[in-house]
Amino acid sequence: MGTVATNPADTTEGMKGEKDQSNREAIDPTMADPPAAKLDAGALFVLKSEGSWLHCGYHLTTSIVAPALLSLPLALASLGWAAGVFCLFIAAAVTFYSYNLISLVLEHQAKLGRRQLRFRDMAHQILGPSWARYYIGPIQFMVCFCAVVGNVLLGGQTMKSMYLIEKPEGTMKLYEFVVIFGAFMLVLAQLPSFHSLRHINLLSLFLCLAYSACATGGSIYIGHSSQAPSRDYSLPSDKVDLIFGIFNAIAIIATSYGNGIIPEIQATAAPPVEGKMFKGLSLCYAVALTTFFSVAISGYWAFGNLAEGTILANFVTSDKRLLVPKWFLMMTNIYTILQLSAVAVVYLQPTNEVLEGVFANPEKGQHSARNVIPRIIFRSLSVVAATVIGAMLPFFGDINAFMGAFGFLPLDFVVPAVVYNITFRPSPRGSVFWINTTIAAVFSVLTVVASVAAVRQIALDAKNYKLFANV
Repeated sequence: MGTVATNPADTTEGMKGEKDQSNREAIDPTMADPPAAKLDAGALFVLKSEGSWLHCGYHLTTSIVAPALLSLPLALASLGWAAGVFCLFIAAAVTFYSYNLISLVLEHQAKLGRRQLRFRDMAHQILGPSWARYYIGPIQFMVCFCAVVGNVLLGGQTMKSMYLIEKPEGTMKLYEFVVIFGAFMLVLAQLPSFHSLRHINLLSLFLCLAYSACATGGSIYIGHSSQAPSRDYSLPSDKVDLIFGIFNAIAIIATSYGNGIIPEIQATAAPPVEGKMFKGLSLCYAVALTTFFSVAISGYWAFGNLAEGTILANFVTSDKRLLVPKWFLMMTNIYTILQLSAVAVVYLQPTNEVLEGVFANPEKGQHSARNVIPRIIFRSLSVVAATVIGAMLPFFGDINAFMGAFGFLPLDFVVPAVVYNITFRPSPRGSVFWINTTIAAVFSVLTVVASVAAVRQIALDAKNYKLFANV
């Protein structure tokens, strides 16, 4: 197993853990922890523990406050004003709480001298090796790689929309833009470690604020203009469409707040880790609440139930008329494209870590030819694979919705509550136990229902599927 017990840089924390461990063993020898496992190349090179709480905040903001938030007006269109705003707030509160639960569990494990740097390591220690190998590991890898594919596809779509704004009769195809975006990703993918992304993710934080401000300002501008569309806030009259629309909306909101790599982000923090993730999450959620609510409310207010899958699509009419100035829309799209690249490279880190663990040699230097050459080859192959899938399946958004419902909901809502209860064993007579149990139960049900709703949407759209379609 690639579990990390004590980070090599964690000298002070390691000495404290050894002292505590000796005290426990003196009282009861059966409480001895298993011997520390040696760091594999994936943990040693990709998940370097050298960052501050600010760096954690940058990584968290990039992984959560992504261009998926531009779909939130569509979610409100399926829920209505009251239910939509309520779901946005509940999802924010529950994910902030859940991510802090994971952080507390990881901090507790670090104090015992067995710091875990990966989600599957934590699952192995707390839930058992089978859960780590057959559930948490595969689900996390699937969700993260699908996020990479989705961002590459969205990057290509955004580039194509810019091209058509400038050249309405242009003949370039969507897959060509996906390939161009994928080529840019080939360069970013070679950054050696998660920690090395800190400056890119600081820029990403400002980019998400920028395009969210543009989306909000554009919606308000259009809503007050003479070209404003007639607004209708009514919900579907067909009960089946209404019910499935509600669950699709819940999946959109939950996925927008989704992360799935909290342990890997916490792994980038230099020891001691206590309190760093709480500060980082506080920074992240200050940005998230500002952007999510402003975009969702302004977009739904301006377009009602005509809100598109991304609100920027509403800034152009069906007959190609721009409802905002051309320069404004181009600028917004540029901000979006740049942040998409940062989001994609963040979610590529679990793949990089697995590849490094398999093909790199931890006995050699990270920048030695022995490790650099396979790193370039296999990271490039993973980006090429994501690019080909994105170009080949331009309706990947439907598939991604299923992956989000099936992956993000359990990883971000169910698992944190379960591992916290197992680790700290709060009293069944206390509120913490029942809050965690309720969250785990409710979101387990929502995982099943939202997955079914996503499959239904795939079936409805299947007639439009065509490989390498120019949509």
